[in-house]
Amino acid sequence: MAGRNALRAVKLAVPNLDGPVSRFEITMIDSLRFLLRAPVLTLLLMACTFTAGADPLLTFPLRIKGHDIRAEIANTPESMRKGLMFRDRLAEDSGMIFIYPKPKIQAMWMKNTRIALSVAFVDSAGRILNIEDMEPLSERAHNSKGAAAYALEMNRGWFSKRGIGQGDRIEGLERLPRQK
Repeated sequence: MAGRNALRAVKLAVPNLDGPVSRFEITMIDSLRFLLRAPVLTLLLMACTFTAGADPLLTFPLRIKGHDIRAEIANTPESMRKGLMFRDRLAEDSGMIFIYPKPKIQAMWMKNTRIALSVAFVDSAGRILNIEDMEPLSERAHNSKGAAAYALEMNRGWFSKRGIGQGDRIEGLERLPRQK
């Protein structure tokens, strides 16, 4: 039925097609319809491919001493366990913020993490407690020097290059989704 409707459309466009329609002609018209859809399908597939390469986690804006960053959220046990593991790079002003259920001494390690990172442990008021530089793939624990409500991982050296240190405040934490 769909093939016959397509043939009628072709007959309207090309008036010299008269007479009975063969099964071959219907198949050819169906093939033509598929080929006309192929570019649209290709574009959709390409769009899906490009978005599949993007990180699936949501990002939120944060600011430290006038420096804007985009932070992915780790606020579930699974996202906190995985963190930035298995990644090969992190954009310059991007990071990951870990949101703990309650402030306490926290520790981070770099198992299966290939990117050199610095981590800022942050109290519930948004003040940086301490910043630790971490080596890729290391299982050495890096601890907070006080009750941390958050930990912000950035490329190693990001904080020091911008003169950010202990006591500086991170803005925007109040808008982050809480621990799930």
